Amino acid sequence: MKEVYITRVSKYLPNNPISNDEMEAKLGVIDGQESKARRLVLRNNQIKTRYYAIDEEGNWTHNNAQLAKEAIELLYDKDFKKEDIELLSCGTSSPDQILPSHAAMVHGLLKNGNVEINSPSGACCSSMHALKYGYLSVKSNQVNNAVCSGSERFSSWLKSTIFESEISHLKELKERPILAFNKEFLRWMLSDGAGAFLLESEPNGKQPLKIEWMEGYSYAYELETCMYAGSDKLENGELKSWTEYPSEAWSKESILAVKQDVKLLSANILVKGVDSLKKSIEKHNVKPEEITYYLPHISSYFFKEKLHTEMIKQGVEIPWGNWFMNLDKVGNIGSASIYLMLEELVNSGKLKKGDKILLSVPESARFLYSYALLTVC
Repeated sequence: MKEVYITRVSKYLPNNPISNDEMEAKLGVIDGQESKARRLVLRNNQIKTRYYAIDEEGNWTHNNAQLAKEAIELLYDKDFKKEDIELLSCGTSSPDQILPSHAAMVHGLLKNGNVEINSPSGACCSSMHALKYGYLSVKSNQVNNAVCSGSERFSSWLKSTIFESEISHLKELKERPILAFNKEFLRWMLSDGAGAFLLESEPNGKQPLKIEWMEGYSYAYELETCMYAGSDKLENGELKSWTEYPSEAWSKESILAVKQDVKLLSANILVKGVDSLKKSIEKHNVKPEEITYYLPHISSYFFKEKLHTEMIKQGVEIPWGNWFMNLDKVGNIGSASIYLMLEELVNSGKLKKGDKILLSVPESARFLYSYALLTVC
């Protein structure tokens, strides 16, 4: 078994940063009325700027696969070229199509020769699964290197056009055409972008990061679905697939829109998150105070202090001074968020040899959590 190092990191954010006052114009106003929920959601999440793959005329500038490709190509230089990639592992919550797989589409754009590809499905943890596949492949000496990515183009799921048919249908029924909060909530949370890592079996580069271990924990066995798309949630908590609806219902009921059960999220995301964190670090005999930098992917700063309070409650407090986040600047880019956090930390000039970095990614879809401990070499 070999050691595994993250030797290069990159990010790609499309177009110019979008302020809170600009985002509704970019995504589109629903039913000609400004959102009543927007200011409340933004006040809680404290995101100041985010990025969309939409130009000034409202046209798409990139699809998801193109965003991933742009981030991956920023890993190249004279010492590492596209033909050197041995494994491509790409995670996303928002693939451009059902089939082919996301990684296949990225590979098609890279045009870097015959390589193994991996396309884990899921939400925010999909990029950690992509990382773990690369990590285990290098560690087991299947390959000498792997390129792993996380990318999202959520804006295509958030545009006002997605909801127009539903609003029109509600008007026909003479119901108040107000979009349900579980659909509108995520319009003001999510962003576009991509990040990529190069994994190698040797500590190359200026400041390689050794992957000490990775862990994952699912609570789907006891909790119902919280975030979903391509389905609707029934009163009994089960999901009804888009394939079971007639095609006219897909638009009339915004079946393909991404939705969030906000009450279920608030009740469980932090408790299960800290429970899984505790399991992870205790398994590997890591004390909270030994973690130099804690990188938590959270969807909103609303959860930051509550997460810290829950840590204290469960006896695994990581001191405030050790937290590192960039949510306010880049927004919540789902699976790409953890890649962008690490990229910013690596390029901050703060890291010293021996520093311990804990990557922490929750996935509210059905409460899944992924962790990775890195050591600066």
